[in-house]
Amino acid sequence: MTKVTAAITAVQGYVPEKILSNHDLEKLVDTNDEWITSRTGIKERRMAADGEALSDFGVEIVQGILNKTGYSPEEIDMLIVGTITGDYRFPSTANVICDKAGLKNAWGFDLSAACSGFLYSLDIGRVYIENQTHKKIIVIGADVMSSIINYKDRATCIIFGDGGGGVLLEANHEGLGIQDAILKSDGSGREYLLQSIGGSVEPITKENAETPGQYVFQEGKTVFKHAVKNMADVAVEIMNRNNLTGTDVDWLVPHQANLRIIDATANRMELDKEKVMVNIAKFGNTTAGTIPLCLWEWEEKLKKGDNVIMAAFGGGFTWGAIYVKWAY
Repeated sequence: MTKVTAAITAVQGYVPEKILSNHDLEKLVDTNDEWITSRTGIKERRMAADGEALSDFGVEIVQGILNKTGYSPEEIDMLIVGTITGDYRFPSTANVICDKAGLKNAWGFDLSAACSGFLYSLDIGRVYIENQTHKKIIVIGADVMSSIINYKDRATCIIFGDGGGGVLLEANHEGLGIQDAILKSDGSGREYLLQSIGGSVEPITKENAETPGQYVFQEGKTVFKHAVKNMADVAVEIMNRNNLTGTDVDWLVPHQANLRIIDATANRMELDKEKVMVNIAKFGNTTAGTIPLCLWEWEEKLKKGDNVIMAAFGGGFTWGAIYVKWAY
């Protein structure tokens, strides 16, 4: 009997229309376009419209996948959403998207792993496909980072944007799809990248509601050091485990946090720049959304059988890599 693998069979992305450029940020904080570009590679990022929630992103992504495949909403079995900016603390945004998009036969949940959220979610979806308990699973990675960013803090507001994407997972009998995954975490890194107010450790009160803790905090140098090492290490580890060289890899799909981190990972993998998906200049860091946004933009260039490595590093700390043989 042929082994069942979980294959990506459709990709869809979504970004809001509003653009926040580096020049726009010059009017908000003490920064400039040259400083931001040279240190991050970012030129602009997208911003959600007033009243636009993560579930609205999700509905656009789901409908795009359904339009591409011709499937009906009722055919989707499960929806997994990697995010840290859900509509509510509860219910899960996955449940809200299922309702809004008419996925009446799907159940789902949200997964919180910051920038690694899409990879974590993708690997969980893989298990249900391989076990043949579910036939069609949509996995979304998306964030509305503008909802938790302090636009007076130049250390963070220059980095993050809003947007995301999703993929459809289905069974494959040709040996294509997800081949391997390595996912890791280290909770001791939480103090360097977190939103400290709003959880059970420090609930929101009248006294702390206007303090910096309600927004994302990042200790940039420490996060950068760990990201450069761990994202490159795990990408090389998954290559070695699957006997791949830089020549064998057709595409690296890296988390779009910082251009220097992306370059460091590609160099460790001995990859040519032409094999690296990079769109950080126009979208910034959309957290869980960066990898599916890259797949969406490069979809027409991907070929059946391509060896694709996805790699990410995020707050928590969380990081990982997934090796996929492209299925279409």
